[in-house]
Amino acid sequence: MSCEHLTQLPHPAPQPPQQVNCEDCAALGELVWAHLRMCLTCGHVGCCDSSPHRHATEHYVRCEHPVMRSAEPGETWRWCYVDQRVV
Repeated sequence: MSCEHLTQLPHPAPQPPQQVNCEDCAALGELVWAHLRMCLTCGHVGCCDSSPHRHATEHYVRCEHPVMRSAEPGETWRWCYVDQRVV
């Protein structure tokens, strides 16, 4: 099953940087998060919903960029916030 929001992503989609951290946690001076997620529209890296601040979801709510991917080494799965499913 395809997700129409995948067709709205820039081509090529942003790739995870080599060294990643949660940009918003770093701005707060915090260095603890569970896992990192990257917005496939703009490349913003934020912490997952298992982290205290849930910055990846906050980015979606603020910017309405629909699809993110795991920024964890070896993971390539993507999540569509609009459709609420892995794509």
